[in-house]
Amino acid sequence: MSATVVAGDTTIGGEVEWAACDCCGLREECTPAYIAGVKARHGGRWVCGLCSEAVEDEIHRAGRLISPEEALTRHASFREAFRSAGPPPDPAAHLIAAVRHLVRRGFETPRAPRSTPTSPRRRLSQDGGTASLSRSGSCFSALAR
Repeated sequence: MSATVVAGDTTIGGEVEWAACDCCGLREECTPAYIAGVKARHGGRWVCGLCSEAVEDEIHRAGRLISPEEALTRHASFREAFRSAGPPPDPAAHLIAAVRHLVRRGFETPRAPRSTPTSPRRRLSQDGGTASLSRSGSCFSALAR
């Protein structure tokens, strides 16, 4: 895979070219200097910002020291495997399971105790006052108009 420069335009800020990402194929409008800098960082390949962040993440997640070229290869293979997998057989059930997993994970996360209570009910009951909450106006009446 190699970066493809599609077209060149002249603008007030200078020459602008379209470059296609070697990993995902995303096309971006960039200056030649920016394209050269990205290619220098990624071993001659032009990589978009999203894939560049994914490559950095691959480097940090690896248990050992890996080269940027190896991280780019890992990201490209992960991306290809993801694209070839296709959509799930039942997207609605898949979405529901993912949301259920997120909610359960949120409830299982231990919460740090707060130094000061934020609830007015707790503050009043600690001070010995009455524990009542006042009701503010509803926004639904404004929405119905």
